[in-house]
Amino acid sequence: MRATWLRRLWSLSTGRFGIIVFAVVGVTALISLVWTPFDPQQVDLADRWAPPGWPHLLGTDATGRDILSLLMAGARTTVFVALGAGIVATVVGIALAALGALTARWVRESVAVFVDILIAFPVLLIAMMISSVWGGSLWVVIWSVGIGFGVNVARVTRPELRRVLHSDFVLAGRAAGLTPAQNMQRHLMPNVAPVFIVQLSWGMAVAVLAEAGLSYLGFGAPVTEPSWGLLLAEVQRYISIHPLTVIWPGLAITVTVLGLNLLGDGLREATDPTLSHRPSAARTHLPEVVA
Repeated sequence: MRATWLRRLWSLSTGRFGIIVFAVVGVTALISLVWTPFDPQQVDLADRWAPPGWPHLLGTDATGRDILSLLMAGARTTVFVALGAGIVATVVGIALAALGALTARWVRESVAVFVDILIAFPVLLIAMMISSVWGGSLWVVIWSVGIGFGVNVARVTRPELRRVLHSDFVLAGRAAGLTPAQNMQRHLMPNVAPVFIVQLSWGMAVAVLAEAGLSYLGFGAPVTEPSWGLLLAEVQRYISIHPLTVIWPGLAITVTVLGLNLLGDGLREATDPTLSHRPSAARTHLPEVVA
């Protein structure tokens, strides 16, 4: 079954594009751990604002740092924030969804009200409020985005859990003597996993965009950490003089966020059992023209 929807995902243009972008960013982050063309933080004032060419394939910035090396190192930050926020969102989302679907009625209603209150606060606003108290750091971004999007995951996953909870196979498992934990592991979670995975991919896209935006505003990564948002904030001051340097970090952020969003769309279509994925079978029922 898993291989089936993976093949279905690859057959979709949105899914294929999202997989390629995710793989390129991940591989770039891994490579940057052991190699970059230049030291990302190496300052060379004699070579500042070098145009794209050899040896600086994407040019240099105002301090002579190699932009390609900064983008490769920034991919590490992007992957770290995306995965970290995804893990936090997973824990928060599953916990709130389980409390809102599998507990007593008064607990379910209390969790629903709590989720509605948290959803009213935008993720970026939560991150900025936390940063004003604890200071800007990647961990602030991870926790704020993870908690903020975990609430959204719980809001979407909770009704799915309630729907599956009243299915015949869950009732049969309960009659067979399965404990609530065993029922959740064997029946509930596998059936809500597609919805959960789709929401998680969108949450990772929000995390990438939030990290870049918060770093741009000074609430995210510290200046010692390579970040696409920090690089964009530094070079945008010279956009009228060296506009090409602004394109590279902006393009990296845009393509990564677009790829993760399209991956979520592809996952939704590939895992939705109500959609038809066999157009060839439908064509077999078309009437043929007899000469």
